[in-house]
Amino acid sequence: MGRHICHLLAAEGYRVRVATRDRERAKEQLILLPTVEVVDADVHDPGQLRDFVRDAEAVINLVGVLHDGRGGGSFQAAHVELARKVVAACRECGIRRLLHMSALNANANGPSAYLRTKGEAEAIVRDSGLDVTIFRPSVIFGRDDTFLNLFALLVKLAPVLFLACPNARFQPVFVEDVAQAFVKGLDDLASFGRSYDLCGPRIYTLRELVEFVARTLGRRRLVIGLNDSLSYLQALALELMPVKLMTRDNYYSMKVDSVCHCEFPFGIAPAALEAVAPSWLGSRTPRARYQRFRGRARRDDDSGS
Repeated sequence: MGRHICHLLAAEGYRVRVATRDRERAKEQLILLPTVEVVDADVHDPGQLRDFVRDAEAVINLVGVLHDGRGGGSFQAAHVELARKVVAACRECGIRRLLHMSALNANANGPSAYLRTKGEAEAIVRDSGLDVTIFRPSVIFGRDDTFLNLFALLVKLAPVLFLACPNARFQPVFVEDVAQAFVKGLDDLASFGRSYDLCGPRIYTLRELVEFVARTLGRRRLVIGLNDSLSYLQALALELMPVKLMTRDNYYSMKVDSVCHCEFPFGIAPAALEAVAPSWLGSRTPRARYQRFRGRARRDDDSGS
């Protein structure tokens, strides 16, 4: 998300300072943007955070985690405590403008710790007295996402997919559309004090999304939807794995449909999943790889002649 926003801000002529825990990796993604500065900073340290935001005209907080971890990777630290620290840093440095990334269905009384802590963070920034705009996207998809790409990996590995919460509903939104909303909202006085739900143009069940990925990859896969009890057990089992593909908290989050009932803001027409996702998912199919191989072979033959 941050990389897309940085590219758009740079194109608009903004000078951007980016805080990161991995400066070299961030530099590789942003090195061609002359107005973007990448800084090593622990944003969970109030002193470093204050020094980082000093002299800025606006602050954009995109920090979030999908699974509850330890230290700065916990829901409480990444969502709630950091929101409080960002507000404090803005006040100390005299910064009025704050754009905050939340999540659709964020609610302090929500069914999952993820949604509850996102809701707590919203309350903190909303009550800060700053010129705040909150963005609440449904699940975000894009070339490097951990959403469609996870399904693509599972489709490639397993001929049969046992799918938890197959009827959970989502309205996926394209990462570039979310980035545009942030950039257009930055200087829009009408957005001060407002929250925007961000969704794509179509609603899908989780089963439909997995089947779409399988079709796009040209793979025939049997998708078996699990009932509620088995979905919970699958989430529990996957939560115990070193790499968490799903947790019980994700299961609880999917109890609430991640869908919108409003227009996309700032006159942006959100891209349809079917219109953009095949451009990267389709490039990973055996047929696409064969076509690339033929293209390379043809170029080699031409250069040899």
